Amino acid sequence: QVQLVESGGGLVQAVGSLRLSCAASGSIFRLVTMGWYRQAPGKQSELIVSIRSAGITNYADSVKGRITIARDNAKNTVYLQMNSLKPGDRAVYYCNKIPAWEAYWSKGTQVTVTS
Repeated sequence: QVQLVESGGGLVQAVGSLRLSCAASGSIFRLVTMGWYRQAPGKQSELIVSIRSAGITNYADSVKGRITIARDNAKNTVYLQMNSLKPGDRAVYYCNKIPAWEAYWSKGTQVTVTS
């Protein structure tokens, strides 16, 4: 069964770094565009970055220059390197296909940034 599992979140001070991972199952992984979403308290979920099967990326202005997405199709894994973190980056981070599939939503991983 298709499953996505996020990991790597935690508590970090401002301007610190974290590396998130998304481990995927299913043979379709190599064919689809994947993305990282985040949902902060009281806010709508937002797509912050996407990556196509061939590796072409697209970043939201809010995170451009501070995060980097990468994928290893052989390992069925998508990564998110997060640098220069701000308190405003506090959110639960999720990975999913684009467009998102309901069956792919998992628990996400919590990122908390302190001043």
